Amino acid sequence: MIAIDNFDGGADWTRLRDFGAYEQNNNPDGQDVVNNLYDLLIEDNTAYVVDAGANDLLSQRAFGSELTLETVFPIIYTTTDPLTGESVVRQPVPNSMPDQLPIALMLQGALVDKADYSNYAQTVASYGFVVVVPNNQRTVTPPNGETVTGLLSEQGQVNAVLEQMKVEDADPTSPIFEIADTETLGLLGHSFGGAVGLGATQDEICIPGICSQDYTIPPELQAGIFYGTSFRDRQTGEFLPIDNEGIAVGLIQGSLDGVIPPSNSQTTYDRILNPPKVSVTVEGANHYSITNVDNPEREPNRPTLGQTTATETIGRWSGLFLRSHLLHDRGAFNYIYGTGDNLDPNVSVISQTPVY
Repeated sequence: MIAIDNFDGGADWTRLRDFGAYEQNNNPDGQDVVNNLYDLLIEDNTAYVVDAGANDLLSQRAFGSELTLETVFPIIYTTTDPLTGESVVRQPVPNSMPDQLPIALMLQGALVDKADYSNYAQTVASYGFVVVVPNNQRTVTPPNGETVTGLLSEQGQVNAVLEQMKVEDADPTSPIFEIADTETLGLLGHSFGGAVGLGATQDEICIPGICSQDYTIPPELQAGIFYGTSFRDRQTGEFLPIDNEGIAVGLIQGSLDGVIPPSNSQTTYDRILNPPKVSVTVEGANHYSITNVDNPEREPNRPTLGQTTATETIGRWSGLFLRSHLLHDRGAFNYIYGTGDNLDPNVSVISQTPVY
């Protein structure tokens, strides 16, 4: 399980857990040492992995230090074909591995380096995603006329990263060869990057400096969840409607955000036209609770919720939101739209699901 950090000049990635090493070190079925990590399920903060080569089922609690061997499957078994009545020999687990991990693209906040999101990205990746966190350098001119050059997200990254991921997934030398599900994409974003992500969920409004003129919504894009952001006209301050039909949208904000007031995020939530949608307020978090460390120079308010706890909370809600809509995980859906508000003492949640 890995997190993708960068594609500039070759893939830059972080290893989260090597499930295949268990077979190399233990060989629990006593047969040839072979790996084929076939399927992944994450439930109740535990990742379950079927290794079809090793004939076993492994599990690991989120952020745990050791893998657990759940069971070793029989090497072969005999069953009766229901159509012919003949005895046939079968393998207990399939021996081919489909692409299975959806892509989650992280759109960085203005002038915030990708490395500052490593803890958040690893948390989201632990819920079963290939997380891509690229740096995007460009120049924009805000309404005040002062040109700004630096790390600034843009909508065109959505199309560009998706196309690059398809190349990486098909490349035998890539660390994500035949791992990423390139037909399923979710967005993450912080602050300015969150506004870019919100803009990417609709195609009716183009905010200068945020939108890309040649951007088109890819059919692979199914959901996005964003921290500490709003969607406003940068000159008039008007909150703009977000016609996100077909794309689930979530917002997370810190109650002590001194850069994007929580009321702005709430108004943005109200302007999301189509459910499902969710708004999660993290009590005691500020604008930079999503990053590895606080930023007193750019955020006037100090958080009362510890940085590690806050980042894990934001990452958990982000990961489970994407699981509920990209993987149709019923347990994740129930957590986001039902039980999570009561189970997590650090958040308050409002949400709306479609009426069928």
